[in-house]
Amino acid sequence: MQYTSRPVTSNQPGPHHDVARRVERALAHPLRKPIADHTRQAFEQADAWCQQRPAPLILDAGCGVGLSTRRLALQFPQHTVVGVDRSEDRLGREHGDLPQNALLVRADLVDFWRLALEVGWAPERHYLLYPNPYPKAAHLKMRWHGHPVFPTLLALGGRLELRSNWRLYVEEFAQAVAVATGKQASVNQVVPGADYLTPFEAKYDQSGQTLWRLCIDLERL
Repeated sequence: MQYTSRPVTSNQPGPHHDVARRVERALAHPLRKPIADHTRQAFEQADAWCQQRPAPLILDAGCGVGLSTRRLALQFPQHTVVGVDRSEDRLGREHGDLPQNALLVRADLVDFWRLALEVGWAPERHYLLYPNPYPKAAHLKMRWHGHPVFPTLLALGGRLELRSNWRLYVEEFAQAVAVATGKQASVNQVVPGADYLTPFEAKYDQSGQTLWRLCIDLERL
C-alpha cells in the first residue's frame, strides 16, 4: 500500500515559549490524579507477566495497533517487550500473532507510567513512536513533554527514543529533557528500513516527509 499524508501544520513559528515553565512546574508539583481501576488492574496483570520472564524490559509506549511491539520483540528476542495503548480497537490481531516475548496492554499511559515507577520497573529501552503532535500552540499541555507526567516518564530511565514527523515536537522534547535532567538529547534525521516500526512511519516516509529521532540514555531517578 502506498500512502499520502500531509506534513504537520502549526501556528507555532518555533519551540513553544512555555516549555521550560511547564516542565519546572511538573517537577515541583508531582501529578496526584487518582489512578483508574482499569489501568491498575491491567498493570498488575502486565507486572505479573513480566515477573515470569526475568529478561531486560522494553516499553513501547503508545503502541497503537501493536506492530512496533511485534517488530521490537523480533528485533530483541532476549528482551521482554510490553506495548501499551489506551484504545482497545487498535490492539487487534491484524498484524498477526504476538511473539512469545511480547505483551499488549490496554491502559492509560499516564497511570501506567506512574504505576511502573512505583513498583520499580526499569526499562532498558523506552520507545515513544509518533505520538499525537497536538500542533496548536494552545495544546502544549497535551504533548508528552508539556504534560505533568513528563518527569515520571523520564524517571523510568533507560534508553529513551522518540520518533516524529514533526521536527518541532522533537526539538521541544529535547528542550524539556534538558530542563528536567540537565542532559542534552541527540536529535537527528532517521531513515527507516523496509520494516517500518509503525503504520504511521510507513505513511509519513512514503509521503516524502522527513522523520526525526531523539535518543538519550537516562539514569533511573
